[in-house]
Amino acid sequence: MFDSLNISASALTAQRLRMDVVSSNISNAESTRGSYVNGKWEPYRRKMVVMEPRETAFNQVLQNQMEKQTQPSSQNQGVRVTGIVEDQTPFKTVYDPTHPDADADGNVMMPNVDLSKEMVDLLAASRAYEANITSFNTGKSMMLKALEIGR
Repeated sequence: MFDSLNISASALTAQRLRMDVVSSNISNAESTRGSYVNGKWEPYRRKMVVMEPRETAFNQVLQNQMEKQTQPSSQNQGVRVTGIVEDQTPFKTVYDPTHPDADADGNVMMPNVDLSKEMVDLLAASRAYEANITSFNTGKSMMLKALEIGR
């Protein structure tokens, strides 16, 4: 009965984390000192959320249904975050000899964050979040209507 709510809740959690990571990318779009590697500072590296369905194999779902299991476990449904990975695209080089992190030639390594790409990702995550809220509220409303029928 609560499977639809659990599935939507897992997606809400994943999309919320995705929005948090995108906002972190946007706020660090100009950070030239993101991490200290091998004795020198590197710019902030863009991060991305990796998600996957909890039930990964279609044949497993089909087998469960063919064996007439009454209810598949909601623990095996929905989406989960498997990790946050760093984007390995090269850093941008900008000529700014007045910058404190400029090299001898006046070039500064800037983060690999593209603001337009981040805004599109934020919009997609926001829309997915809204769709899951709508799904959650619809499931909740149907359960309330079913309880009213029982009166």
